[in-house]
Amino acid sequence: MCDGWTDRKGRTLINFLANSPKGSVFIKSVDASDESKTAALLASLIEKELMEIGPEKVVQVVTDNASNNVAAGRILEANFSHLYWTPCAAHCIDLMLEDIFKIHVFKETFRKAVELTGFTYGSSGVLNMLRKFTNGVELLRPGQTRFATAFITLGRIHLQKANIRKMFTSESWTTSKWAKEVKGKKCERTVLSPAFWNHVVYALKVSGPLVRVLRLVDNEKKPAMGYIYEAMDKAKEAIANSLNGNEEKYKSIFEIIDARWSLQLHRPLHAAGYFLNPEFFYPNKMRIESDEEVNTGLLSCIHKMEKNSAKVDMILDEIEKYKAVIGTFGFPSAIRGRTTKSPAAWWKTYGSSTPNLQKFAVKVLSLTCSASGCERNWSVFEH
Repeated sequence: MCDGWTDRKGRTLINFLANSPKGSVFIKSVDASDESKTAALLASLIEKELMEIGPEKVVQVVTDNASNNVAAGRILEANFSHLYWTPCAAHCIDLMLEDIFKIHVFKETFRKAVELTGFTYGSSGVLNMLRKFTNGVELLRPGQTRFATAFITLGRIHLQKANIRKMFTSESWTTSKWAKEVKGKKCERTVLSPAFWNHVVYALKVSGPLVRVLRLVDNEKKPAMGYIYEAMDKAKEAIANSLNGNEEKYKSIFEIIDARWSLQLHRPLHAAGYFLNPEFFYPNKMRIESDEEVNTGLLSCIHKMEKNSAKVDMILDEIEKYKAVIGTFGFPSAIRGRTTKSPAAWWKTYGSSTPNLQKFAVKVLSLTCSASGCERNWSVFEH
């Protein structure tokens, strides 16, 4: 995993980490301030780390999806035929949210929400007044990640809708000096506008399912490779359902999601992880077996990651046992474990009937989907 950042001294640094089922381990940080951050430079830096670790131990390289990183990824895939480059899923979903909040109705709603919180927190008197109505609950709070700020802000405001409206209609407010200020009057109009609250709900319905996917892929404790394919489908389904199937309301949203997913995020590894996740495969067996995109992704991974043609044939033969629930796959505990164990752990425990497929499945299902682990160290590196 690698990601670049700029520190307070203006230095351009690139963090390198290695991820495994045990977690992420920091390798090094490279000062690239004097270099042009080109695709060739990034590829050569990543290749150097690969050679130190041992390229045969690496399944994928994860970066953000800036154009130079994409180009560097293509160079690496060409130089290491068994290797996948994948863009950081958290970054891609954050960009989906960013694109969605560029739509006028959402952009204006968020702008008004920022004005409201800015005015409230800009005056200790207004803030203390609001805290009396919210029983000390804050409108602002640190996000679990640096992503989805707009969603977190709107969600917090919506939770306190009744209390905020009570404050702006109270005698404490109407007789205060702040009620006579231009900014105060503007915030009062916003809070008392039914249209504003309707748009807040609309924004939360659209962005909420995507934020849930973001939290899934940003969680290092549970590798997300076996979940992201299904999670994106479920997110779109949840958005459509929350808008009562009104295509006019979600058509432009789906275009944004599909553009990022199809062009940047969807990779064969995601499809293979979906196929190999027993939680999703067995309840949807007929549909998944006939899904060309999923099967093409699976076969692509097998042929790319396993160069021994005899091993490839054995893996393909063993897939039939997985489909037919033969051998250890049929134990009652294996059936129960489909939904209680992590996919990689399930294969380690119950995949012994298909040793070649087991090894391949564990490799795929143990993978992270994000490089956000690189970012968690930045505040430490400042020192």
